[in-house]
Amino acid sequence: MLRLHVVFVTKYRRKTLTPELLAYLHEAFGEILKSWRCELIEFGGEEDHVHLLVNIHPALNISTLINNLKTASARRSRSRFAEHLSQFYWKPHFWHRAYFVGTVGEVSLETIRRYIQAQNAEEKPSR
Repeated sequence: MLRLHVVFVTKYRRKTLTPELLAYLHEAFGEILKSWRCELIEFGGEEDHVHLLVNIHPALNISTLINNLKTASARRSRSRFAEHLSQFYWKPHFWHRAYFVGTVGEVSLETIRRYIQAQNAEEKPSR
């Protein structure tokens, strides 16, 4: 398995992600990844971005998976939270088109996991 650290940022970096929406995205990303036979190891985020720690099969096309994650999660969120998101976007936007993805080795796995868990915490962990 290949471990990836993935970051998605909201369109225009707008602070749209409420605790309820983040909880919904956690569930949605888990379901979407499971349908790809992947695993969501960790999820965290703040008002304008999310972090995912994911296990994928090495033969899987990463850009295809990432684009599907963004499209499917945006579609679900815009449907479920239409009224809330309409305050921020008048077009059907949600995620910024760019994203971050990096591979994670065993040595840094716990470091990345703690970093993701600390999202939206009062104090950020020291690196």
